[in-house]
Amino acid sequence: MLMEKSIPQTALVPDSDYIIFGGTGDLALRKIFPALFWRFCDGQLTDKVRLIAVARNSLPLDTFLDKLRPFCEDAFSTYDMDESLWADFARLITIMPIDIMSGKGGTELAAFIAEKKDDARPAIYYLAVAPALFGSACQLLSELDLVWPQSRLVVEKPLGHDYVSAEQINSQLKSVFSEDQIYRIDHYLGKETVQNLMALRFANVIFESQWNNNSIDHVQISVAETVGVGDRAAYYDKAGALRDMVQNHILQLVCLVAMEPPSHFTADQVRDEKLRVLQALRPLTKEDIVTGQYQDYEHELDGSSQTETYVALRMGIENWRWAGVPFYIRTGKKLSLRASEIVITFKPKPHDIFKKAGAPAGEDDLPNRLVIRLQPQEGLKLQLISKAPGPGGMRLFPSELNLSFNDTFSARLPDAYERLLMDTARGNQTLFMRHDEVLAAWAFIDPVISLASELAPSLYRQGTFGPADHFGGEDGSIWIDPSEDPGQ
Repeated sequence: MLMEKSIPQTALVPDSDYIIFGGTGDLALRKIFPALFWRFCDGQLTDKVRLIAVARNSLPLDTFLDKLRPFCEDAFSTYDMDESLWADFARLITIMPIDIMSGKGGTELAAFIAEKKDDARPAIYYLAVAPALFGSACQLLSELDLVWPQSRLVVEKPLGHDYVSAEQINSQLKSVFSEDQIYRIDHYLGKETVQNLMALRFANVIFESQWNNNSIDHVQISVAETVGVGDRAAYYDKAGALRDMVQNHILQLVCLVAMEPPSHFTADQVRDEKLRVLQALRPLTKEDIVTGQYQDYEHELDGSSQTETYVALRMGIENWRWAGVPFYIRTGKKLSLRASEIVITFKPKPHDIFKKAGAPAGEDDLPNRLVIRLQPQEGLKLQLISKAPGPGGMRLFPSELNLSFNDTFSARLPDAYERLLMDTARGNQTLFMRHDEVLAAWAFIDPVISLASELAPSLYRQGTFGPADHFGGEDGSIWIDPSEDPGQ
């Protein structure tokens, strides 16, 4: 029996068909179906939704559910639910064996989906398969006459390995689907804190009035992972950190930090402003790039390699708002902790009325910083200088205003995939990348990859924060490492 939930009107989604190609694979089991189960538990999906797992080989539903259940256990522990809810969810799922290349089994899918065509319900085709199959999957859907005005296509990264291949893939998608039907998913954009970044900037004059090169000294974005390449070694060694993380996730974060206010909060206006940031990025030189590789990477790969598992970049944005403000970004594997943070460091105060002449610098000289934690504990911190309580004169010390989303909001925060999947049903493309955004990101990254290939990656020990001083000179030790506890 479906659990009764009070759902805000704006959160409601139309009854839809989710057709997941690669529907019994790793991504579907770990992310897509658990996200749909959470939304079903919260009452956002009704029992009229249909979930079709398209796989190359047939799989009994009971076997599929046994594989899926471990990834849904958090929902059972969060809600006091009985097995009937799991049974209700299972009744939404249909598994269909289809060979994308030959089209075998496609007519059964076409007949099944067409049953609801006249209902004008969204048909959401999620391609959780290798990018090499995107074009064939789209052609198959076209041949089966399954592309209607209410059809939507969801594709996962990587969208190519360079500008040329990205353009080829996007041409394949757009030969069948129109741009307003294509949803290029980047799960970072579905995180609560990433969306809150836009609210923080554009709904609060206190921040937006300071969000420029008059007040901000520099920006840092760190995406640190503790895991290695694992079973992704074959893919990762061809991609590296620049293609795997920077080209999509991190550049999208740069865009959200740096974009101009759109006239209205609509999909195309938001994406127009992000595109302008990508087009304003300053071309990099070798001096702006540092690469690293964790020790034993070649052992995991079982072969020699110059692929970077760590990269740090010093970037600049050539426009009036950000001229002269460096953006430092870094990402790496097998680092000391798992954390993703954006740190906005404001310029020092022009004059310190509290410091005596000749006094050495102390903690009260630390600049104001806004720390935006994306994971693992989402939240915001504003680092300030305050007076220490009690007698003893004007004694200053660093303090923080801390907004932990988990502590502040008692309700569970939906996973990024949950939010993005619901947006596909609503037809809301705000948090998805547009064709020209993808190409602009590759146009910036391709020369960076070429320059990085001429640099020998520095080896770094696992459990550290990567190579030591990165850029030399004044930028030698600029990094602010995330803490284990985002409240610290």
